[in-house]
Amino acid sequence: MFWASYLLAGLAIILAWPVPVLLSRAKWPARSPFTAMVLWQAIALAGGLSMIGAMLTWGLEPIGDNLAQGISALWDILIQRRPAETLGLVHVFAISAALLLSAHLVFTLLLTFYRIQGARRRHRDMLNLLSSPSLDAPATLVIPHPSPVAYCLPGGAQSVTVLSDGLMDILTESELSAVMTHEKAHLSQRHHLLLWAFAAWRAALPWLPTSQLAQRSVNELIEMLADDEALKKVDRPTLIRAVAIVGSGAGSVSGTESAAGIPAASTATVTGGGSAGEGVGMAGRLSRLLTPQPPLPQWAKALVQACSVLLLAVPTVLLFAPGLIH
Repeated sequence: MFWASYLLAGLAIILAWPVPVLLSRAKWPARSPFTAMVLWQAIALAGGLSMIGAMLTWGLEPIGDNLAQGISALWDILIQRRPAETLGLVHVFAISAALLLSAHLVFTLLLTFYRIQGARRRHRDMLNLLSSPSLDAPATLVIPHPSPVAYCLPGGAQSVTVLSDGLMDILTESELSAVMTHEKAHLSQRHHLLLWAFAAWRAALPWLPTSQLAQRSVNELIEMLADDEALKKVDRPTLIRAVAIVGSGAGSVSGTESAAGIPAASTATVTGGGSAGEGVGMAGRLSRLLTPQPPLPQWAKALVQACSVLLLAVPTVLLFAPGLIH
């Protein structure tokens, strides 16, 4: 387990800096946003597991050949008060650091969820005061505002799409259908859950390049996924016009701009998509729609997905394989 801890530390470093930097600069994610989303999730999960696992396996190395044996021996020391002469101060520090980091990540995840839910409740209360139900579309609210504004407010069975009357006046019926499909895609594909997880990851480790680049890239990818879903219902020129018209106003197609006195919320708080400042840029979205690239071939998608599985399998094997490189 001694060498396993060093291998985990090396993997954690690779996933914390060069890999996310290279992936954030790559062009292929725009050709297959779902595959890229899977890879980003694997990088985040494997990076966190490797980071915690490196400290934990190194701390437990004197009392176990693998993680299960080490935890069992530590349990005997703590609960049954068996002697712990084999654990030095440095090893105790490593174990404590691993446990504290784990607790910090879980606590930040729950705290982020609590804050998001609170912000959504306040936002929904203001919408109840300032909006009116759409006569043409179910689960849709209309706010009085001259600028084109559209976003979705997740909430399970109470999820709604919010449109401004200014937007509805500007867009044609087909363009409005594109916007609606885009927003409903955020809700049906549960993009707000991804944003919650990556927002918590960034809040917990704001200094880590993975957390910053991952959140930005995930915001971009969910916009691409929602655009692709809209293209199944309307043609490309219609979606391009809708994106351009909405982008010319105060918000984006899934923006979080203030409207009719409703304050803007953070990216992961209200919408299922990114904000105008932190999500994918309007120019980037239009460029992708105007000059579409062929999707990744199936073998390339399979290769990326296999790499994602491998990223999760390697730290798991290093942690739990019995007697690994002792």
